[in-house]
Amino acid sequence: MTPGGGSGPMKDCEYSQISTHSSSSPMESPHKKKKSVPKRKWEVFPGRNKFFCNGRIMMARQTGVFYLTLVLILVTSGLFFAFDCPYLSEKITPAIPAIGGILFFFVMGTLLRTSFSDPGVLPRATPDEAADLERQIGNTEDIANGCSSGGYRPPPRTKEVIINGQTVKLKYCFTCKIFRPPRASHCSLCDNCVERFDHHCPWVGNCVGKRNYRFFYMFILSLSFLTVFIFAFVITHVILRSQQTGFLNALKDSPASVLEAVVCFFSVWSIVGLSGFHTYLISSNQTTNEDIKGSWSNKRGKENYNPYSYGNIFTNCCAALCGPLSPSLIDRRGFIQPDTPQLAGPSNGITMYGATQSQSNMAAATPLLQSEPSITSEELPLPGKTSLSGPCATLTLGQPTPPSSMPNLTSDSGLTDIIPLKEEHEGHQFLTPEEAPSPPGLLPSGSPIAHSRTMHVLSLASQDSLHEDSVRGLVKLSSV
Repeated sequence: MTPGGGSGPMKDCEYSQISTHSSSSPMESPHKKKKSVPKRKWEVFPGRNKFFCNGRIMMARQTGVFYLTLVLILVTSGLFFAFDCPYLSEKITPAIPAIGGILFFFVMGTLLRTSFSDPGVLPRATPDEAADLERQIGNTEDIANGCSSGGYRPPPRTKEVIINGQTVKLKYCFTCKIFRPPRASHCSLCDNCVERFDHHCPWVGNCVGKRNYRFFYMFILSLSFLTVFIFAFVITHVILRSQQTGFLNALKDSPASVLEAVVCFFSVWSIVGLSGFHTYLISSNQTTNEDIKGSWSNKRGKENYNPYSYGNIFTNCCAALCGPLSPSLIDRRGFIQPDTPQLAGPSNGITMYGATQSQSNMAAATPLLQSEPSITSEELPLPGKTSLSGPCATLTLGQPTPPSSMPNLTSDSGLTDIIPLKEEHEGHQFLTPEEAPSPPGLLPSGSPIAHSRTMHVLSLASQDSLHEDSVRGLVKLSSV
């Protein structure tokens, strides 16, 4: 394209295409939070427990007596296998160390299963659940007793349910913020509500409840057999040696047998007695907590007959030892759900949540929403027109909007006042007639400005025509 008239140099004004994907305004880029590593639930567990192996092992905080139990079992059994079993297998039968080994491994397996498992801890109420329950309780108490004074803690709250014809009271736990289910109780040492709570056993380092009671019973029962077994064959070993070399010489030849006999003698009574007591509880389907409190009676004629008993010893034992094992309710190895990152709103108060693709494309395709400020009637006073209706609207490329009216501009003085506009405001990025695109079809056919999609070449024929075209372009932008 050649310059018109040859009177002025050719000036190229290049307009870059606006990319709707690469460019993004501060309004469209939400604030991104740093991703935090999710924590396991056992790391923030509210109870007084200790966890090992990434939450797989759960124990009480006081485990000193548990280690004493381990030492006693390991030392006594180790001495028996080291000093007594070789002589007994030679003199009597090799089956003695085999039976002793089976009992030992069974005792250790049930002990560790009891100590390292979840006894049946009930999860605490969430803040929303606790608030809702407190609201319900408060409304009920207000209706029953009138308005309660602030700061007054009401007496222990209870609910009544009927189980097999017996009325059972459900107590409210002020620590866990829940109504405990039947047979559940709050352990003061572990600070947890345990389902079918039996007792807290320091010898195993854990509570004994619904999920580990069967393993606890098998532990004390097998330990009773192991203790009796070791004690009996230690005495047999001493007797056989005393027949050959005398009693004192037999004690000198096997001093470990004396230590084993003393430990087994003082422990067998408590262990066997504990096994018999829990055998009675299983046959009647009771817990240690219920038996100590005297909650139920085994006689059907009485009013406080045990509603949990099946009426048959065999059925009660099968229900306690062979029933399905319920899953853990606390999910201690599960992940805590991280907080949902909040999108930062723009500074001008416009919310960008849920913006559609068409809206973002429209914002990116609008030239006046970019870094160049818009031209308003207040910034460019035009002669012959006192004021314009408002700020100039956005101009979209390829979709021109014809102006509603064309004001008459005849004053030459006003044209000369607008010419130095770009020079006066070089520090500001205002659109000038040379930079603004002219919509096709709105200029006269003889206009020196030709429209192109990516390139516009301005031909400067004369100073008067440039003034006229400049004012016309400004008026078009203002009218649109």
